[in-house]
Amino acid sequence: MRIAITGANGQLGRALIATLAGHHDVVALGHDQLELSNPATVDQIANTRAEVVIHAAAYTNVDGCARDPLLAYRVNGLGTRYVALGCRRIDAAMVYISTNEVFAGTSHRPYYEDDPTGPINPYGQSKLAGEQEVRFLVARHFIVRVAWLFGGERNFVRTVLRLAANPPNGVLRMVADEIGSPTYAGDVAAGLARLITTDYYGTYHFVNDGICSRYEFAAEILRQARIDMPLLPIRLRDFQRDSTPPPYTPLANIAGAALGITFRPWQEAVADYLERLRSAHV
Repeated sequence: MRIAITGANGQLGRALIATLAGHHDVVALGHDQLELSNPATVDQIANTRAEVVIHAAAYTNVDGCARDPLLAYRVNGLGTRYVALGCRRIDAAMVYISTNEVFAGTSHRPYYEDDPTGPINPYGQSKLAGEQEVRFLVARHFIVRVAWLFGGERNFVRTVLRLAANPPNGVLRMVADEIGSPTYAGDVAAGLARLITTDYYGTYHFVNDGICSRYEFAAEILRQARIDMPLLPIRLRDFQRDSTPPPYTPLANIAGAALGITFRPWQEAVADYLERLRSAHV
């Protein structure tokens, strides 16, 4: 297939190219080629003549979105409308990468694909706006929510390793009451490679198996990296930031699992990623 990928330079975009390029004709669209908030995006997407467009580009700086909600909407909401209109023009199927933060975080179990949304911050609101645009404009669509993504140059795993190398006051502090689903970009890419060969359109949750707090996530990273240092739990209300993250947003992979698309435990994915980082520095 001819597949266009937006956000080609991001951590999921790079994983998608690595997974798909050997089997498909891939058109990689990075920020230099595509300015999402510009209506010219419609023509640029149409000009790819792709059969499938994977829209992985987004403004993902959650605190930046809180500081400038209009920018968040222009990129993640309106920009997704332009990508969707481009898909309509060439009758391409569309994959939209969304987020756990479209949920309010008040559930007492992992969220199912069709659970009611209710974002509590501008990032989640802008990504939900993108979901709504895709559902309205593109009949053949996959909305794929991911969470706590790692696998590229900037992510939680790398942040923990960086802080561990030079810990503030000799100790790390991590939030213990924000619960979610760590997700490896390479595993998502492999799942998407299978999903786009089907016509089972709809909403999916592609996350690694298992749930944890940010504190537990950091503790596992340190354990696997064989770093012995103090790690203290703190609460969300004690961590000052511009955005308000939803406190409980694990995602349940129900729809994907029904198609046989399942994901390994997040701890195994962390081990794989850490091994790749070690190999890259040999």
